[in-house]
Amino acid sequence: MADGIFWYPLRRFREWSGGSTALIDWMESPNAHIFKVNVPGYNKEDIKVQIEEGNVLSIKGEGLKKEEKEKKEDLVWHVAEREAFSSKGEFLRRIELPENVKTDQIKAYVDNGLLTVVVPKDTSPKSSKVRNINITSKL
Repeated sequence: MADGIFWYPLRRFREWSGGSTALIDWMESPNAHIFKVNVPGYNKEDIKVQIEEGNVLSIKGEGLKKEEKEKKEDLVWHVAEREAFSSKGEFLRRIELPENVKTDQIKAYVDNGLLTVVVPKDTSPKSSKVRNINITSKL
């Protein structure tokens, strides 16, 4: 299944850190690439969405602030299931975008633990990459 639907896009994922956080669905419509990212517990201030060199979409989440961690250190934990399995750690996802996108028109929003990033396609006709070369009898 090397040529299957899931193999080609996965080659574009540059980095994935943060364990089970920030799981991504990548969909493509005729007009845009749409990324849906699980970010439970994060608000928009905790998340950075950027375009880096080489058309790379970077999605970064920041975990608990240091003072929040320090407050929790004063506690004696008996059971920590919610803490252990929460997605409130740091994460970083980097995805190389296709060439035919409008990086200056990307929109992102977060609602109920789901970050949606819409990357519009550049649907304007491109000049052909094939170029005829004039042949002469002398250089």
